[in-house]
Amino acid sequence: MAKEEPPSTSKDLKELQKKLSLLVASIQNNSKVVAFMKSPVGRYLDRHPFVALTVLLFIAMSAVPVGFFLLIVVLTSLAALVGVILLEGLVISVGGLLLLCVLCGLSFVSLAMSGTILVSYILVSSLVNYWFPPR
Repeated sequence: MAKEEPPSTSKDLKELQKKLSLLVASIQNNSKVVAFMKSPVGRYLDRHPFVALTVLLFIAMSAVPVGFFLLIVVLTSLAALVGVILLEGLVISVGGLLLLCVLCGLSFVSLAMSGTILVSYILVSSLVNYWFPPR
């Protein structure tokens, strides 16, 4: 059995709908929005809503990474003003240690892979010689 909505809920929804329609109308009547919608880009996006949604989502999602990037640029510039030589030496040292760790890891991985390939080759050749002995 479905419960009927209280009358206050329907009244609240109508009020919310009225507020949203006023907000949309005020945005659509904004002079900058009108000028943009008359431009070629605005007309194109008006005819292609999927592209407009994609552009809107891209701009919204890229705001945080761009903000972090700009924050890092500002902080790095301030750090460079404080001590270029110290910062550069630290970055080179950390980068060198990181490169050393990556190269050591790659050497161990390459040793393990070559060992696996060698064992696989010996095993397969032994099995082939066992199954098909030379005449």
